[in-house]
Amino acid sequence: MLQDLIMAAVNEALRKGEETREATMGKLTPGMGGMLMAQLEPIARMVNQLARLPGIGQKTAQRLAYYIVSLPQEDVHELAAAIWQGRKAIRYCSICGNYAVEDTCDICAAPGRQNGQICVVRDPRDVAAIERMHDFHGRYHVLHGTLSPMDGVGPEDIRIKELLARLSREEITEVILATNPDIEGEATATYIARLIKPMGIRVTRIAHGVPVGSDLEYADEVTLSKALEGRRDM
Repeated sequence: MLQDLIMAAVNEALRKGEETREATMGKLTPGMGGMLMAQLEPIARMVNQLARLPGIGQKTAQRLAYYIVSLPQEDVHELAAAIWQGRKAIRYCSICGNYAVEDTCDICAAPGRQNGQICVVRDPRDVAAIERMHDFHGRYHVLHGTLSPMDGVGPEDIRIKELLARLSREEITEVILATNPDIEGEATATYIARLIKPMGIRVTRIAHGVPVGSDLEYADEVTLSKALEGRRDM
């Protein structure tokens, strides 16, 4: 994913920069380093841009900026080139909507993944999470969002129409709804299920409930209720 690609490139640059940071900062007069960086407009711009990334606050962005300015120019160029080339190369799969570098992603292009199952997820990060299990061998459909009337997001704003088109032209036996177990995710799953059921295709919802290794006494009522609803025969 693009976010993971950016963070990997930044972390690699930070690793290299750690080795040269002491030598570079040692050239500054004691006490001047922080003052100069606080005053220089290019540093402030770097901090502001880095702070826009998810999960990075102002202090983390400042630390990253300090490391980057201590890097050799060739390393900074490689970092910037990796970010730009990664963003330029990434596109959406024409079939499922996942991230890809070609017209179709590797999952949709793999003949062994055409087993009649489609797992519907919110965004490409969910695809990566499920793929880490190595237990699902079907294909995906990425909605790129969930229904949220409060935010003005309706059925026409996410890839529901594309999903129905796939179901009409492909031999699909089961649609697994794997949106998040929050209000928007549940509403989206319910809406999609009502559209698909008249087509005679099996529609399932991923189970929610007690996490593995946890104690029942610490679970809330909603979690326990979902766990009971998702029970199975032994």
